[in-house]
Amino acid sequence: METPTVALIYDFDGTLSPGNMQEYDFIPAVGKSNHDFWFESSQLARDEDADPILTYMARMIAEARKQKIPLTREMFRESGSKIELYPGVTEWFARINAYGASKGLNIVHYINSSGIREMIEGTPIADEFKKIYACSFLYDADNEAYWPGVAINYTNKTQFIYKINKGVEPVWDGKAVNCYIPEHKRPVPFSRMIYFGDGTTDIPCMRLVKASGGYSIAVFNPTSASRTDDSSHAERAAAEKLIEENRVNFALPADYREGQVLDRVVHTIMDKIAAEIVLSKI
Repeated sequence: METPTVALIYDFDGTLSPGNMQEYDFIPAVGKSNHDFWFESSQLARDEDADPILTYMARMIAEARKQKIPLTREMFRESGSKIELYPGVTEWFARINAYGASKGLNIVHYINSSGIREMIEGTPIADEFKKIYACSFLYDADNEAYWPGVAINYTNKTQFIYKINKGVEPVWDGKAVNCYIPEHKRPVPFSRMIYFGDGTTDIPCMRLVKASGGYSIAVFNPTSASRTDDSSHAERAAAEKLIEENRVNFALPADYREGQVLDRVVHTIMDKIAAEIVLSKI
């Protein structure tokens, strides 16, 4: 019989990595401060009543052109190689895959992010994902970005959960994902999904997965446990508030190292999924 698949679906910024991916290399390269870049992007969205994701992508193109920096795929991937990851992330995938296999499960990983796909492709963990759903650009004959190709905001993020659920993975295919597929024929039932997110852009996805029988985990920066500033308390409080609002199952530090609470919780969820599969066959 086919090995049951369990999908682990991750946001990126704030979930696998502290902060926003543009802040590690791109924003300094175009001579902006983080504050100014995001303020100008947000102001453009307000002024034009536009989608903030599209306006930040537009600002990336505009600022790069101003500095005569070619926005090629290679440039994005080089920038992505400088992104910092949370503790244990690089070792997480092989260990979780092995644990799942020991329980008779096939573990598959996905990214569902409002960040830049080409940057994520430059990280050392890019090959761990079956599919990276994230914002991306269209490129001209000189391989330079000139227009958004995919823009993923907090509401249209949910479409990719359905794509995974139904096994219709190409971004461009909006027809097949809306076709009726009986629940028992869907490759990844919602009950075999674990969604990892950190903020407001993840709430619709986390709520969808949890309400559909899967598991949602809100993560926060693990250093907030040792910090005493107001922002550290706010990070943890925001994650824990999602439990009170019935949007997630757990709020945990984003520490992916072996033996940490996130590791133990995911192991236990896999134990539960494996046991439910056995019981369903009795």
